[in-house]
Amino acid sequence: MIPPRLILASTSRYRRELLERLRLPFEVRPPAVDESMLPDERPADAALRLAQAKARAVGAVFPASLIIGCDQIAVLGNRALGKPGGHQEAVAQLKAMRGLDVVFHTALAVLNTATGALQLADVPTTVRFRDYSDGEIERYLALERPYDCAGSARIEGLGIALVERVESEDPSALIGLPLIGLTTMLRNEGLAVIR
Repeated sequence: MIPPRLILASTSRYRRELLERLRLPFEVRPPAVDESMLPDERPADAALRLAQAKARAVGAVFPASLIIGCDQIAVLGNRALGKPGGHQEAVAQLKAMRGLDVVFHTALAVLNTATGALQLADVPTTVRFRDYSDGEIERYLALERPYDCAGSARIEGLGIALVERVESEDPSALIGLPLIGLTTMLRNEGLAVIR
């Protein structure tokens, strides 16, 4: 039996690098999805909606495929933190997070376009940030430039020095693709990672 085509609906290099760890052949296709939150939408719900929307957007043109969609939203108190996009917003995010807990909701969707089956999961990760200085923020941003990361912190890079503690069921979720959940979802669709 020929395994289904596996497609990552993402433009994230971090998600691509994580998926490469599974040693499965896959393709990457950018989803055309507006990533704005809806009014009064909870961050976890937004992440799940967007992960599903990305999978469906790419899945519309790939029949008989398994489409992986992901989204991540960081939450500080009641405030959602997205990708900063630039230096000033990253500084503001990192100043707001220091010494506090931030919950990163990483949503995962796997869509089987042959059957219409959709699997969804939200994998929350709680990160306690250190009480770092303004100077450390500026040096970190100059070296790492994490403007494409929710909450401005690249845990897989120098951002680890800003972190005091991480609590999660899946260590890869914080980087952007929960591999434990993904391998389970792929297995549910008949695609074993270790064959």
